[in-house]
Amino acid sequence: MKLKKLIRNLPIKITKGSLETKISGISANSKYIAPGNLFIARKGARFDASRFVKDAVEAGAVAVLSDLYDPFLKDVTQLISNDVVAMQHELCKRYYRLKKKSMVLIGITGTNGKTTTSYLIKHLFDYMNVQCGLIGTNEWIIGDNHFPAMMTTPDVITNHKLLKEMQEEKQKAAIMEVTSHGLEQGRTAGLDFDFALFTNLSQDHLDYHQTMEKYCEAKTRLFSQLSPNSLVPKLKKRAIINGDDPASQAMINASSVPTLTYGIKSDANVRALDLSLSCSHSEFTVYYEGKEVRFSLPMIGRFNVYNALATIALGLAMKFPLEQIAKALENFSGVQGRLQKAASNIYVDFAHTPEALREVLSSLREVCTGKLIVIFGCGGERDLAKRPLMGEIAASIADRVIVTSDNPRSEDPSKICDDICKGACESKNFEVEIDRQRAIEKAIESAQCDDVILIAGKGHESKQIFSDKTIPFNDLSIAQDICMQKSCAL
Repeated sequence: MKLKKLIRNLPIKITKGSLETKISGISANSKYIAPGNLFIARKGARFDASRFVKDAVEAGAVAVLSDLYDPFLKDVTQLISNDVVAMQHELCKRYYRLKKKSMVLIGITGTNGKTTTSYLIKHLFDYMNVQCGLIGTNEWIIGDNHFPAMMTTPDVITNHKLLKEMQEEKQKAAIMEVTSHGLEQGRTAGLDFDFALFTNLSQDHLDYHQTMEKYCEAKTRLFSQLSPNSLVPKLKKRAIINGDDPASQAMINASSVPTLTYGIKSDANVRALDLSLSCSHSEFTVYYEGKEVRFSLPMIGRFNVYNALATIALGLAMKFPLEQIAKALENFSGVQGRLQKAASNIYVDFAHTPEALREVLSSLREVCTGKLIVIFGCGGERDLAKRPLMGEIAASIADRVIVTSDNPRSEDPSKICDDICKGACESKNFEVEIDRQRAIEKAIESAQCDDVILIAGKGHESKQIFSDKTIPFNDLSIAQDICMQKSCAL
């Protein structure tokens, strides 16, 4: 596409250079520039991309959008705007030209459960022969192709590019995990969601949002940006909300489309009762508009019942029969790093917030006949206030707690562990082992056959980040290797 067509009637203040230039793509990251690209030099939360204009041009950028003209920049077209962010959104819409009528777009937000719920929904859509793409924490899925996720909610340009590729692969639906950071920074701006789904709200990311009120407000933005009418034929937009969560009303108030609630305790539209939870699966009865169907989910834990309910509500909003939804979910194979079995009694989970740790430990406590052992740490350069809270929760539920390093980043791992231990007061079931692999070894070597081990915090992650290095590290693989090398009871 030629630049003159791309910027036609846009409030570009100054143009320097040829507008006959053909654009091969758009990028806001100089590291990913391809020849013929338009480079958008916007000021982000941490970096000012104008510092990397020279790098982008050397990599092949033929045009640059920024807020300041550079007289020393030669052989490249410059577009100058007072509002680079707004121009970026509009340029993405024009360049990628998403065909909204051809694909249902689903956004999922909340502190915990986004990833599992997104995979449950994709599993349901695949079962119903609705080809579905996914943009989330673990990976990005387009057709049969799986790509490692660079971040949970990508930037505006990447989102448009991924959705365009999904449409070219004839995908009929796309699921996106939408983080509070992504909403706050406008990464989903310009996207027309058909369904917005809220899982829950608990403490996390206060290093960024500062207060729970501001964190909650960021989450509501997914619902406030819902436009009333869907462009997808015969589809009615819905806000799908966990009615049991105290923050649910804030999401409902922000939405201008009808709400479909789900829950266990509240009088929700989609409700689960008669729960039966075991160490292998969960059973419950779903009530909806006078109909009831028994569900058997091959996942453990009350929190996974909530994830399933969110999926069921979304399926009902899509007009899928309740009985078929039940058939689909009984064959779900689980999600990498989400209460994933490393051995018969060893689980790996991504739980890295106080509430997530409470939920997974409580679920394992219900099915554990021996001692419950947990290994976890907290990430460096992240919400400091949650560290003692997680220590307190672990000490109150588990029989043995091994505090270790997570991704310490630039922080001293010992200091992070000390912060966690403050929440345990003088609990006798606490110990510290900085080396994460050694911590896992200690737990496995000492466990008895009826004990249960939870390795929490990193889940699917395949590396550990320190101040001076990043090393390969996957909790599941480490635990399995230890079990193979040593004679253990589990």
